[in-house]
Amino acid sequence: MGTEGDDVRVIAGRYRLEARLGRGGMGVVWRATDQLLARRVAVKELAHDGSLSAEEARGRRDRTLREARAVAQLSHPHIIVVHDVVEDGERPCIVMELIDGGSLADRIAEHGPLDAREAARIGADLLSALRAAHTAGVLHRDIKPANVLIESATGRVVLTDFGIAQVAGATTLTETGSFVGSPEYTAPERMSGERTGPASDLWSLGALLCTALSGESPFRRDSLGGILHAVVFAEIRMPAQAAPLLPVVRGLLERDPDRRLDAAEAERMLRAFLDTGRTPAAASAEAGTAGTRHRWPGRSGYTPTHADLPRQLLASAPSSSPASDQPGRERSARGVLVAAVLVAAMAGAGVSAAALLADRGGDGGGTPSSSAPGGTRPAAPTTAPSSPAATATSQERPTAPSGYRVVDDPAGFSLAVPAGFTRASQGDRVFYLSPGETYRLGIKISAPRPGGPLAVMLRAAAAGPGTNPGYRDGRVTETTRDGRPAALWEFTWNGFSAAEGPRHTYDLCWEEDGRMYDVWVSAPVGKARTAREYFDIAVDTLVPHPRTR
Repeated sequence: MGTEGDDVRVIAGRYRLEARLGRGGMGVVWRATDQLLARRVAVKELAHDGSLSAEEARGRRDRTLREARAVAQLSHPHIIVVHDVVEDGERPCIVMELIDGGSLADRIAEHGPLDAREAARIGADLLSALRAAHTAGVLHRDIKPANVLIESATGRVVLTDFGIAQVAGATTLTETGSFVGSPEYTAPERMSGERTGPASDLWSLGALLCTALSGESPFRRDSLGGILHAVVFAEIRMPAQAAPLLPVVRGLLERDPDRRLDAAEAERMLRAFLDTGRTPAAASAEAGTAGTRHRWPGRSGYTPTHADLPRQLLASAPSSSPASDQPGRERSARGVLVAAVLVAAMAGAGVSAAALLADRGGDGGGTPSSSAPGGTRPAAPTTAPSSPAATATSQERPTAPSGYRVVDDPAGFSLAVPAGFTRASQGDRVFYLSPGETYRLGIKISAPRPGGPLAVMLRAAAAGPGTNPGYRDGRVTETTRDGRPAALWEFTWNGFSAAEGPRHTYDLCWEEDGRMYDVWVSAPVGKARTAREYFDIAVDTLVPHPRTR
């Protein structure tokens, strides 16, 4: 397991480094001997980052020592024991117990996937370890098979490599302004640069269980961009081998962290499987299941009541003309690590507003133009109107957040749009476009349609493959907007051209005072946080003018 013959070194006057056990992005792990206590130990020597200034390097070292000492306070049979934290020159070293055995990744590579019982045992032990760490305010942030050791003689499961752990209230141990972690096992909220917490570790454990059961992560793809899309958007295809533990795996791989199974409940379910051979349902109806009512993150007053309507329902939804109810919008995710790859891939020749808006269903709501792509063009973009419309009362005008401005659109509504967005139109659709048309905000007002907002969105989703090139991962969610029935449709598609690249759409439809309102935001995959903000603020601030009521 080690590389014999390396130069023997003694650090801190007592730890003799004897052979390398492994090397990773965080540093080198050595088999060593504690000469003072005459015991075998493992020493992790953190790598030197030559890109840091002397001051940054000192700050990083201080954080490492402070936070590694906090991790050393953890005492649990399934968490690696940290004996000491020392310095070798300017380089921090963590002294840990030496586990005689390989990693879970090694075991899978050598012997193939685990059976459900062994996977449940490992998962339950890891959940117990995470409960202890989270109670102490420590997040692991890099749970994956390579960081789980299995002791050869006893089968004891040990969670190791807290090297990028985060202590509550502290900056990250390795913080240099870059993403840390393993993308295939990283929770979507971390991937999109949003909040992180104990639930993010539980997502990683769900991905680990899938890997243990099937031999491969469900999010493995050929590129970082593909991994980002798989984690944040794509339908999660559970491996057949996960069937015995499916309630747990599904509950842990819930994209909304507020609905994700917690560690205690997931552990209870796995231990019940070990006792009875059957996995019980989650005790909470809201844990890890679609169909529960919860507040949709953001400022908008809409609340999903059931998500991911069955595909059979989408397929059988009554349809009118293929795109007669086509709202449209595309959502995107902002990956701290991977977005740069996607954005670079998308960068190329600009696509004009006319080309993007002409006779296409994927970038807007309602009935598209009957003209061919080369025919009728939308009006050229103009500066967004900002003076109050004569029919809008001051009491009804929304307030613009910082960086936004209120526009009183001649189509009969007011709302807040980001500063610098310009107006364009196509038939009964109004667009507000960012410079370069990266973000496209659309609004359509029309007469109510049969079945209300939910039926409209179901018909649009059913027609999605015919109106949106590469349409995928579509889902319709019944919700409300200010107490009124509404429906949210989101999907991914290939964009109008190779230069434009993949895009994702958010689209909310609701009825108000005898009219149907449709608001959507479209952006490249890789820019979700910003697109989501634009979407939430647009939905939250839209006020109809009296003449449309």
